[in-house]
Amino acid sequence: MLRIENDIYLQGYKNIACIDEVGRGCLAGDVLACAVIMPAKLRIEGVNDSKKLSKKKRESLFDLILDQSLYVGIGIASHHEIDELNIKKATHIAMMRAVENLHNNKGERIVPDYLLIDAEKIPLQIAQLGIIKGDERCHGIAAASIIAKVTRDKMMKEQHQAYPEYGFDRNAGYGTREHIQAIKEFGVCQIHRKTFLKKILDENQQLCLDQVNNE
Repeated sequence: MLRIENDIYLQGYKNIACIDEVGRGCLAGDVLACAVIMPAKLRIEGVNDSKKLSKKKRESLFDLILDQSLYVGIGIASHHEIDELNIKKATHIAMMRAVENLHNNKGERIVPDYLLIDAEKIPLQIAQLGIIKGDERCHGIAAASIIAKVTRDKMMKEQHQAYPEYGFDRNAGYGTREHIQAIKEFGVCQIHRKTFLKKILDENQQLCLDQVNNE
């Protein structure tokens, strides 16, 4: 999983930031991106696409990655931005914010000279490469996916305290059967992505949603 990074290092680049996002397909909550710069040639055993790892394994790797990384940045685009802009643009914003927030454990910032991104390109004036299935093929992107997933899951557990009806501590805002049933029963809450729900709500609920959006 280091082949792609090694090829970029051989081209003379020194600070390669690897980027992934989580929450793109959720019905509720923000989309969150992580950018991480790992030491050259370091491979942490077990790092893989976060979706292929158990919760326990992700959380143990989360601590290892934070300990071994040189720089980490988190970027968030809110559910409001998702509704206003669309999910693709909001995802790009979250990724750019993650790059802008890259810092080490002393709080020192850095501007990377190359970006490796999971299946995307973003409007920054930095050399970059979008990699299809990057979280499976690139160690750094996989590491970013783990940091992003664990971080967002913690955020959604906090949201569960405010909105316990929807099971955010279990579904993290994704459209599980339990979550969809709760939306039909209780309607939408403040952190739902209103543009994602049109096919779920019945006619009366949709009218209420349209009124909220027009206020």
